[in-house]
Amino acid sequence: MLGKARTQSLVNALARFTFTGSFSPVSDLLPDGAVMLRLQQPPVIANVGAAVHGTTGKHDVFLLRDHWQLHLYAYSGELILGGLTHTIHPGHVSLVPPGQEVRFGYRGRSEHLFVHLQLPTVGPGLRVPVMQDAGERAEALSGMFRQALAAAHREPVQAAAEIWAVLWRVAQLAQPSEGGRHQAVVRAMDFIESRLGEPVTVPQIARYAEVSHNQLTRLFRLETGETVVAYLRRRRLERAEHLLRRTTLPIPAIAGLVGIPDLQAFNKACRRELGQAPRAIRSSLSL
Repeated sequence: MLGKARTQSLVNALARFTFTGSFSPVSDLLPDGAVMLRLQQPPVIANVGAAVHGTTGKHDVFLLRDHWQLHLYAYSGELILGGLTHTIHPGHVSLVPPGQEVRFGYRGRSEHLFVHLQLPTVGPGLRVPVMQDAGERAEALSGMFRQALAAAHREPVQAAAEIWAVLWRVAQLAQPSEGGRHQAVVRAMDFIESRLGEPVTVPQIARYAEVSHNQLTRLFRLETGETVVAYLRRRRLERAEHLLRRTTLPIPAIAGLVGIPDLQAFNKACRRELGQAPRAIRSSLSL
């Protein structure tokens, strides 16, 4: 999964947001092997990267006092947390809350993507298993992780937005597919989500969803009421609106990040989908 990814980290490269809650550690680990995840506001990212373990020993112990640990695995092993043992396989994703000692067991060279982050500690929470199999969504999550990793040095706010989206996806893994959607539609949505900033065609999406162009078009309209192209455009503009309102990224940079680098086209798309030009949306900036 990691290919030739080199170990990278960003210590104290914090994306700065205004939070209404505190960040002091609380016990978010539940007795049944789940955690309480609060995602009302974006995370604060302290460290994000790709790591390799298991080359010098078969075990590691970690305890981060103030930070959550989010891992996406490309290896098999085990994680022990709160007295419970969780099996790790490629494509699994785990969440470890602050202040909890976690033990990892390796079976050789073990690679994973990781992020250390802070989340609000007040407000309603989502019950999420410590360890989940992302299955067919693992590739999309990996793509989103890598977008955050690529952005972290130059735009930590963008990196936080990417990881926020990853966390929502991870939280939704434990939930049934919305409306019992066809798996091809779910896969198509995951593909789109991980490539909002790239040129994407319907045939590409259909190949990833493992159905024909015509079948995807039919299924997508049946289950969402939208065409694939309309859904892609809407998601790009929703991401653009978030970045315009919640960050200070330059408008040309935002246009590029949502796959509409031509500023004239971006301006028209914002007016059509959001009802305002980018500068008007930016004027209501709410960091």
